[in-house]
Amino acid sequence: MQYLQGFIGMVIGLLILVFRPRIKDFTGDIGFAEKWFGSGGTWTFFIILGVGIFVLSLMWATGSLQSFMSSKFSQFM
Repeated sequence: MQYLQGFIGMVIGLLILVFRPRIKDFTGDIGFAEKWFGSGGTWTFFIILGVGIFVLSLMWATGSLQSFMSSKFSQFM
């Protein structure tokens, strides 16, 4: 099941990257992104978001995200 979830997440990440002009036209400028990243920060935000979703979904599908989380945060449980 996690393979399917990871694949769906990777597709969503790629769709954000491919259709970021349409998403930007729909949402307009994002205030905090423009403040943090400067002029054109909304474009940068969508790139970081798409790549981040893709990478985290790939890690989820392979099980490395679960391994990483358990090794880093097991001391708090």
